[in-house]
Amino acid sequence: MFKDLDPILHSQLRLAVISLLIGVKEAEFTFIKEKTGATAGNLSVQVQKLKEAGYIEVVKQFKDNYPQTICKITQTGIAAFEQYVKDLQAYINKSP
Repeated sequence: MFKDLDPILHSQLRLAVISLLIGVKEAEFTFIKEKTGATAGNLSVQVQKLKEAGYIEVVKQFKDNYPQTICKITQTGIAAFEQYVKDLQAYINKSP
């Protein structure tokens, strides 16, 4: 039987954000926006969903008088990503 995939990570943009953060642990919003090609509005909504799920932490601060948003992956986010990858591998391994 196939296991349900995590609906939070099954969104292409949210998965892209988590995949980026797995490698770098934390990143500025603008970096994530550039790497994913997302609009600021769409990315903001998806970051909020990841935050609400506890997968990332969002820190808003100022750097040289400009607002800066940092996204950091949490242990919960790392565990969710690892489980998502395992679940996907199960789908692939059960294919004919």
